[in-house]
Amino acid sequence: MNKKYTLLALLTIFLIGSAFVSIEKAPNNFVEKPASEDSSPAEGELKWYVDLNEAQAIAKQTNKPIFAFFTGSDWCGWCKRLQATVFHKPSFKAWASENVVLLELDFPRRKQLPENIAAQNNQLKNFFQPRGYPTIWIFDMNLNSEGTQYEINALGNLGYPSGSQPGQEDKKFIANADQILAKRQ
Repeated sequence: MNKKYTLLALLTIFLIGSAFVSIEKAPNNFVEKPASEDSSPAEGELKWYVDLNEAQAIAKQTNKPIFAFFTGSDWCGWCKRLQATVFHKPSFKAWASENVVLLELDFPRRKQLPENIAAQNNQLKNFFQPRGYPTIWIFDMNLNSEGTQYEINALGNLGYPSGSQPGQEDKKFIANADQILAKRQ
């Protein structure tokens, strides 16, 4: 059953206030730097956004939901394992390119994020309340009819695909994600 959640005015104020801020994704261990100056991903690579406003604009333009990856990029072993066993696989890259807009919500311990990105990530963490890392939430986000608040239609969440056969993690992850996408109206 789909549930619509309304974000607090604080998130709306943050989103409107930072609507004109564009932060490029800092390099990390699973996303290669784009080859071109226009921030397009290199051939065969995925574009991970770190700014919710950018991800929302692309999601609206392409009519795709946002795939929000809650991670601890410099400390979370299961996050790194998910990247290696799922996100790097050609099957996931093809699936993600076709179905979702990728958003990384990082909570590092040894590096510092730009202040606006750290605040955004914390607000989304407070809203979705992940119980551990990695957690992925798939959702749609739109302005309400008055244009004053964002509404989030949270479709569902995923974690590491436990119980999958070694080397088959990507297949189980994609099957689980497809079940969530089937809930989309």
